[in-house]
Amino acid sequence: MNKDLTVGKPNKVLWMFCLPLFGSIIFQQLYNIADSFVAGKFISNDALAAVGNSYEITLIFIAFAFGCNIGCSVIVSQLFGAKKYKELKTAVYTTLIASGVLCVVLMTIGMLFSESLLGLINTPAHIMADSKLYLDIYIMGLPFVFYYNVATGIFSALGDSKTPFIFLACSSVSNIAVDILFVAAFHMGVAGVAWATFLCQGISCILAIIVVFKRFAKIETNGKVDKFSWTLLGHIAVVAVPSILQQSFISIGNIIIQSVINSFGASVMAGYSAAIKLNNMVITSMTTLGNGVSNYTAQNLGAKKFDRIKQGFKAGLQLVWMLCIPIVIVYMFFGKYLIYIFLDSPTGKAMDVGVMFLHIVAPFYFVVAAKLVADGILRGAGLMKKFMIATFTDLTLRVVLAEVLSKTALGTTGIWTSWPIGWTIATVMSIIFYFTTKWEKMINKNI
Repeated sequence: MNKDLTVGKPNKVLWMFCLPLFGSIIFQQLYNIADSFVAGKFISNDALAAVGNSYEITLIFIAFAFGCNIGCSVIVSQLFGAKKYKELKTAVYTTLIASGVLCVVLMTIGMLFSESLLGLINTPAHIMADSKLYLDIYIMGLPFVFYYNVATGIFSALGDSKTPFIFLACSSVSNIAVDILFVAAFHMGVAGVAWATFLCQGISCILAIIVVFKRFAKIETNGKVDKFSWTLLGHIAVVAVPSILQQSFISIGNIIIQSVINSFGASVMAGYSAAIKLNNMVITSMTTLGNGVSNYTAQNLGAKKFDRIKQGFKAGLQLVWMLCIPIVIVYMFFGKYLIYIFLDSPTGKAMDVGVMFLHIVAPFYFVVAAKLVADGILRGAGLMKKFMIATFTDLTLRVVLAEVLSKTALGTTGIWTSWPIGWTIATVMSIIFYFTTKWEKMINKNI
């Protein structure tokens, strides 16, 4: 059901809204974790490396889908907070049309140049075929990725974080079962892993879109609702384009880092592939909580309730830090058991690489979580320039340091060290941007 985030105690409202979002993204990450688990356990370490290698490129496509999600979500949140329901519906229709066009363009590029993209990241010859196969099937499922992301953005904008959670919980559990069925029973190899994800994401997308339109039918509006608006598309693009650029450059940066890692061989690739899945699950979860803070900020900005935005920042910090505590403990003391889930051998270089990565980055989850909360408020208020400056600083530092430190005596350890350095500096910048913003002037800039 729809939820007004502009009323009630900010702390409680934000917690009740964000916790299902956290659960949702955990299940979303299970898609990729399931792929890696099945590839590593039921096929081979080379298959795990192929899936992980392709994953870095899929993140570019996900970046565009995420941009559509957050652009629509922030603008719809502001319109919902301002109770402009007619414009709200137009904004959603506009996003659906624009997202469809963008998706077709990306699918065309992806199908034509998938092998070239894999070549750019120095994909080893012996895993090229499996990497390309996985990537091609993923690209065919892009419409599901795009429209599911838009649907979840709409639900979040309307204050409903429970519906996406239910969809993801069901589809993710199903994906694990279908992964194992296609690979272990049908012996489909890497293709089975990819087709299982395609099937389960497709079902989730279709059901989510159906529920969105049923929900819309219950929102009363006067007069004819326009199906497209260039003006609203412009407002959406102001938020969406920087978000796409942010995620795209992060993905490109990760591809560059992946290229550096690939030069160390398949064992390092496999260990990194396993560890980065665990890392991405945390970062993506915290990013999603930041998106929840964006929805909260946007609704209250639309309702002109500035004090609630400041209270939301404090509540957001409490939320992410409390969630970080058990995660950091598990990764630091039990990380090797989590890495083992993805590998077919409990010992060896791949295991050592994965464990080392987690031990270096995990303590700094508290730092990057604070950045993502501050970023969420900046994005919800439409302060995209400041948001992008901090993000690009983090990315640039990580890429440059990974390249430089990998060539020193530190080797791969130097690569992993680039994460905490980039996170720390960028976090300081985001928090400074938040505290130095003239919020009294911002309150009248919502649409």
